[in-house]
Amino acid sequence: MKISALASGSSGNCFFIENEKAKSNKNSILVDCGISCKQAEERLLDIKRSPKSIKGIFVTHEHSDHIRGIDVFARKFSIPIFAPKKIIDSCFLCSDKELLNGIKNNETLKIAGLEVSAFPKSHLGEDPVSYYITDSKNNKKLSVITDAGYPCKNITENVSDSNFLAIESNYDEKMLHEGLYPWHLKKWISSDNGHLSNTQSACCMLEHSSKKLKNIMLCHLSQNNNTPEKALHTCRTIMKERLDIRPAIEISTRFEATGLFRV
Repeated sequence: MKISALASGSSGNCFFIENEKAKSNKNSILVDCGISCKQAEERLLDIKRSPKSIKGIFVTHEHSDHIRGIDVFARKFSIPIFAPKKIIDSCFLCSDKELLNGIKNNETLKIAGLEVSAFPKSHLGEDPVSYYITDSKNNKKLSVITDAGYPCKNITENVSDSNFLAIESNYDEKMLHEGLYPWHLKKWISSDNGHLSNTQSACCMLEHSSKKLKNIMLCHLSQNNNTPEKALHTCRTIMKERLDIRPAIEISTRFEATGLFRV
């Protein structure tokens, strides 16, 4: 498998995952499409990939930074959309209803030579989920975990079993506390229905990751309450306590696609 974060942050999230050994040209999926169709096409071109390779779009929840571009992108390239039924019922995803497919928590779908599984998490929304994707031929697993209020059991179980983690590192506690956001917004962000801080994310991986973990991609960084430098420093400092693993640590941004990382 290969993965690229085409965008990740409070203004847009979109993850591209590819089965590089699939026999079909339809060998990839997206997790969310919270950027415009034009941006998605441009960033796929940046990593030398085509929208025509995408066989499905998997939705984590209904917030605009995760679904903004889905309608136009899915209709333009006739790509099925997969989301929990409560999400489909609660918001507008696509005007072509034939492209909408309801999924269940803990259900595994086989698509593009991959196995994609949804699992529930704690976040503001209608039945929010994250996804883990496995390549059974190579016994590899990656998890895309963003927009989570705290490291619940479902998250820690997937952290412990992943070779590659694309995981939220949303805010620096000091920056959030001292920043200009109103109190009610600060309270929500740091609540069990909000987002993972740099420290929460790193401590979760410190405690629960296994020797299988080779790569960490820090995602969904806040534009106002975090910096790439703070997220990287916190993660590297805390993960140094694990003497048995040395995963590579990368940062994703809202401005450009990351490279393609092999799982």
